[in-house]
Amino acid sequence: MPPIVKYITISAPIPKLSDNLADIDRLKRALLPETSGQPLYIPLAQVSNVAAAFRQAKFSGTAVINDLGERLELVDFVENPGPPDAMALDLGSTHLEASLLDLRSGETLAHAHGENSQIAFGADILSRIHFAVRPGGLKRLHEAVLDNINDLARQLARQAGLAPREIRALAVSGNPTMTHLFLNLNPDHICREPYIPLINAPDICYGRELALDIHPAAPVFIMPGVGSYFGGDLISGIMASGLDEQEQVCMLIDVGTNAEVVLGNRDWLMACAGAAGPALEGGVARMGMRAGAGVIEHVNITPGSGTVTYETIDGSPARGICGSGIIDLMAALYLTGIIDLRGKFRPGKDSRLRQGAEGWSYTVVPGEETADGRAIELNQVDLDAVIRSKAAMYAILTTLVSQVGVSFAELDKIYVAGAFGRHISPRQAITLGMLPDLPLETYVPIGNSSLRGAEKALLSGRARTRCQEIRRNITYIELNVNQEFMLRFSGARFIPHTDRSLFPSVP
Repeated sequence: MPPIVKYITISAPIPKLSDNLADIDRLKRALLPETSGQPLYIPLAQVSNVAAAFRQAKFSGTAVINDLGERLELVDFVENPGPPDAMALDLGSTHLEASLLDLRSGETLAHAHGENSQIAFGADILSRIHFAVRPGGLKRLHEAVLDNINDLARQLARQAGLAPREIRALAVSGNPTMTHLFLNLNPDHICREPYIPLINAPDICYGRELALDIHPAAPVFIMPGVGSYFGGDLISGIMASGLDEQEQVCMLIDVGTNAEVVLGNRDWLMACAGAAGPALEGGVARMGMRAGAGVIEHVNITPGSGTVTYETIDGSPARGICGSGIIDLMAALYLTGIIDLRGKFRPGKDSRLRQGAEGWSYTVVPGEETADGRAIELNQVDLDAVIRSKAAMYAILTTLVSQVGVSFAELDKIYVAGAFGRHISPRQAITLGMLPDLPLETYVPIGNSSLRGAEKALLSGRARTRCQEIRRNITYIELNVNQEFMLRFSGARFIPHTDRSLFPSVP
């Protein structure tokens, strides 16, 4: 099926007294053989421009068509067009990532990313929801993210050697709160029982309606969501992993602001989401941060000597530690006996342990080795936060599989999305008791699946239809009111677990 924007080249007869058809009717008549009988509409806002461009081109050139599935929209007419280009966007709560695609070839023409400046109004989703209900709060959040998106559009256009207005479409993939803020919709009810968003599946809107720095008639396709904590970014993940087309039962895990999990195959899909993400992203530890230059992604402690070795993402001096590094570090601290099964420091077990005003802490990297001269340390508060997050993660997974009577051993693959999946060591996560004790080849990293899903939606009408099919086929469990989840959470607040038989490979 065709991409969201397509070009159709035509040559229409020049008007004369014996052929006095109106300009727009003439254009529609010339396009009729190419539209396969689909209804063709021209939005009122585009009629004047299209007619003028058609006449100026002497009635021969290329029509720009938005393919909206149930209908086609004629939005422009050009004489010598380049390839139709479109922008895919991963609308993250902390970072935004975008790509520019040639809709004919599917080739990626440019790539850009940047920080979400809404952080100034709230570091997490809940803070932003509370800010949005303050007078003028929603407007400020909306304008902040629009500025970020427009900046990315300009970056992409510059890299590809075109003007931002030549970007003919946009597909957006984000969580429900981010989608609401992007559309200037109040997200207040997302965090209040019974946790109902204003909208899960927004209809197509246009660049001009959102003051986007792309073509005014560019269709904006927003990946549909399912519930208050299950948005279009997870629908994207399902599409990118192919989970909905698998014969065997598989699982998808996406850890970001929340931990979002989907279980199923081509016959059925079940999903849930919970707040397990921030500590696993490095968002709770004092020196924690998201993956980036100078950020520690892997750590090892040599038993006996206590020697610490680490890797930063680009090899530059360390400036912090991300989620995968924290997981490695905690697993190593446990295996070397520096922390106990409760995640508590054991004083006297290592020379890097010291007691300060905030209690015991462990020095990962001394100040003389870091980028800014500050030592990178992990304290007891940090450890407790990670224990809670890892327990929530495992509780989410076990609650979901128990709902359908599937065991972890029956899973064919576990797809792990995002930076978490790209950097994490499954072996260390198993040691910590965050992921089930399965063969390592079960775990498959799939990168930024949110962006990949948005790209698929731009390139294929079948993909856009598939989004809606996935959404309709998912059974969503609301963990906020699930007592089984809370019981499992309590049992998982030890390393690796209170039930050691669940983790036979962990010493």
